[in-house]
Amino acid sequence: MVSLINFLNDLIWGSVLIYLLIGGGIFFTLRLRFIQIRHFGHMFKVMKNSRKSDKEGISSFQALCTSLAARVGTGNMAGIAVALTLGGPGAIFWMWLIAVLGMATAFAESTLAQLYKTRDDDGNFRGGPAYYMEKGLGMRWMGVVFSVLLIIAFGLVFNSVQANSITQAAYVAFGFDPLHVGAVLVVLAAFVIFGGIRKIARTAELIVPVMALLYLALAMYIMLTNLEKVPDVLSLIFRSAFGLEEAASGALGYTVAQGMVQGIKRGLFSNEAGMGSAPNAAASATPYPPHPASQGYVQMLGVFVDTIVICSATVAIILMSGEYMPGSEITGIELTQRALSNEVGDWGGIFVAVAIFFFAFTSIIANYSYAETNLIFLEHNHKAGLNLFRCVVLGMVMFGAMAELPVVWIMADTSMGMMAIVNMIAILLLSGTVVTLAKDYNQQVKQGKVPSFNSRNHPDMLNQIEPGVWGKPQVTESENRSPIQ
Repeated sequence: MVSLINFLNDLIWGSVLIYLLIGGGIFFTLRLRFIQIRHFGHMFKVMKNSRKSDKEGISSFQALCTSLAARVGTGNMAGIAVALTLGGPGAIFWMWLIAVLGMATAFAESTLAQLYKTRDDDGNFRGGPAYYMEKGLGMRWMGVVFSVLLIIAFGLVFNSVQANSITQAAYVAFGFDPLHVGAVLVVLAAFVIFGGIRKIARTAELIVPVMALLYLALAMYIMLTNLEKVPDVLSLIFRSAFGLEEAASGALGYTVAQGMVQGIKRGLFSNEAGMGSAPNAAASATPYPPHPASQGYVQMLGVFVDTIVICSATVAIILMSGEYMPGSEITGIELTQRALSNEVGDWGGIFVAVAIFFFAFTSIIANYSYAETNLIFLEHNHKAGLNLFRCVVLGMVMFGAMAELPVVWIMADTSMGMMAIVNMIAILLLSGTVVTLAKDYNQQVKQGKVPSFNSRNHPDMLNQIEPGVWGKPQVTESENRSPIQ
């Protein structure tokens, strides 16, 4: 079984997905005319009104926090350590590159998710790749394939990964029994996920910003107290990315290809751009400005915060601590804990254990919400099926708490890769719609208006979107006198 999974991993990550992700990122960057660079400041301006919501949808800020809850977790702390161990410091450069390109991809998939969203039986907005595959491409079968892959990946495998990192961190910091930690985790997760999507969004909104700011503050302190090491760390990353470090030393080291694979793999696992996960949160929002593209900007910001900011903080902590040793058996969350303890004392390992608990816990509940949306796509809100699935998810959380790290990571890589391939194909086929929406949004900004989407102005889309979701928008005159620019 393990050999089969390894074969699939080599096939997916060794060729197919790397070219698809990089090629897709370049394609959207060019078609959207470097939107992630030209409109970098606009992402933050959109967030000014991100707390607006209504009874049908969560706020844009809650959608961002939910997507960050799924993104910010083991990928930022354990995954970065794994990338360094397996791919060398050069892997970090490729992780940054895939994040910059991925920002354009994230804009595309989240804009599409907003356009093709629907209402569930409780009146909440739902959407994501499965929905735009069915409505935008007319390929429900493709949406079914994607939904099944996402349910396996996020509902089951990824939640095992998160639970695994929590129990490892708790064992290293406190010596807690993984069985006891897993049981507590299951109880807490059950309390939130049985409360539905709004409870999940509220929980993420409360926890994620606080923990992210604390972690960044600690990383900033370490960088400021080690300023003299910053040039050396940056030089190491860039030299290793292109094999210059190995050439200069004459020693055997990780190849450029290994660094690329690990950087892209861990970068995707962390920021999820192109994977098709974050669009499930983006579709649940009532956006402001009331235009599908506004959620594209919000989720583009999510990729930047996750990888360029938070992942880089972990990189700085590890490389400045001196704990990173090529070929060492110490990896994952243990390496991050040791690095932080080396810089600030024993309490650093405890801080990582607490941070990973909150980050990974919010990841578990956000991952579940993604899976729930796709289960609804398959079953049309069957209550008994949802409750049974919630129990299965909790079972996988307990499994992850007790499992060995290598097995869990291999399963995560395979499921993530297959899901990303299906989603990338779909958004590339719908790229024309993405460009149309981006142009419509930015033309209104140039005219000094608050961008709003009127489906009647797009007759080619009118028959694809759900009636009543995107009618003639209501933007007041006072709002148009205070445009977002």
